Amino acid sequence: MSDRQVHDPTVLRAIAHPTRNRILGELGAGGPMRAADIARELGIPANRASFHLRQLAKYGLIEEDAAAARDRRDRVWRVSAGADLDVNLGAIEDAPGGKAAAGVFRRSAQSWGHHIVDTALSAEKSPEAYRSTSENALKLTKDEARELSVALQGLVEEWYERTRADAAPDRRTYLLYSVLQPYPDVTEP
Repeated sequence: MSDRQVHDPTVLRAIAHPTRNRILGELGAGGPMRAADIARELGIPANRASFHLRQLAKYGLIEEDAAAARDRRDRVWRVSAGADLDVNLGAIEDAPGGKAAAGVFRRSAQSWGHHIVDTALSAEKSPEAYRSTSENALKLTKDEARELSVALQGLVEEWYERTRADAAPDRRTYLLYSVLQPYPDVTEP
């Protein structure tokens, strides 16, 4: 599957929105869903879910899945083919409005990253949820890092396919958040 390059700052702003990003995650993990299903999963009103679904469709990130609908009035949504996005913030900043959109995207991603780490490290143990955190330092060339990233994405794709169609009542959406980058500089507080 090839990634779609994001060049439009408005698309970048659309995916920076936390609710829209979560909707993309739910559709990716669970397959086609109705606005009511999304609303229930996210704990938001159905009209708000519908609004965000329409916004994602406007930018070609999701599309209607007519084959999954019960009738012509039933709107079922799925992730668009080729909706895997490659966001190059350095390149998008050159477009009109790009610097502001990149700033919004960065702040949203930073806030989300902090929230994920805080939740993972402070969450109480619960019998219905599994949590795991890991940090690994590897000596790699740039090409090896790219190869590792592709291999990890392939493994995640296998799990997508394995679990997407299973609607078991105890199945919930898990988030795998990973960053592969050169080890950042450590500055003393």
